[in-house]
Amino acid sequence: MKITELHIYTSRLDEQLEFYQEVLSLPLLESSQTDFKVLVGQSVLWFSYKAKSTPYHWAVNIPPKQLGDALAWLHKRVSIIQDEGHDIINFVSWNAESVYFYDPDQTILEFIARKNLPGKNTDAFDYHSLIRISEIGVPVDDIATFYNQLQQLSDFNIYDGSMERFCAIGDEEGLFIVVNKHQKRWYPTNDDTFSSDFELKFENLGNSFFLVFRNGKIVEATSI
Repeated sequence: MKITELHIYTSRLDEQLEFYQEVLSLPLLESSQTDFKVLVGQSVLWFSYKAKSTPYHWAVNIPPKQLGDALAWLHKRVSIIQDEGHDIINFVSWNAESVYFYDPDQTILEFIARKNLPGKNTDAFDYHSLIRISEIGVPVDDIATFYNQLQQLSDFNIYDGSMERFCAIGDEEGLFIVVNKHQKRWYPTNDDTFSSDFELKFENLGNSFFLVFRNGKIVEATSI
């Protein structure tokens, strides 16, 4: 699965615009009084204003050999979220390593280096090194219901987990990180998981799709 556009919501539009454009140096594609879009590698990240919004958790794939450079780049810009004193967190079963940090909404952002994926390293790590948005966290009441709705749209593999409390659906290029919001909090912060609204454009098995997530469930899912 390849995520081409993630549309999320914020009550701090100006702060988020400054953070993503100035702190992370992401190219600004367009902006208005209520929205802005930035480029995250091969994906578009779209923010819209909402008076009441809740945090998200999403991830970006980066070249597999540049996590150390990414960490040094981030240290100049943000505070790294540590786990037991470690900046870099090793996911042995996924053959991947990650670093985590917050944006102004307390959304948890993750740069993840997946060693199984080919990746062309850039000379020095910066925003050009970002590959694409690769994960979106999806807290729900029932994981099986979400998975069955996805299967009606296209064929998706279960990458890791089960239908009980955590299930990563998709592949290393793109994953729905689906959690039972009554049983699991976000790693590594132990933050509450919120069913924050989003829209997603993505490709799977050569086809393009559009998905709308509202109030903890898929309310629209179509091919485009």
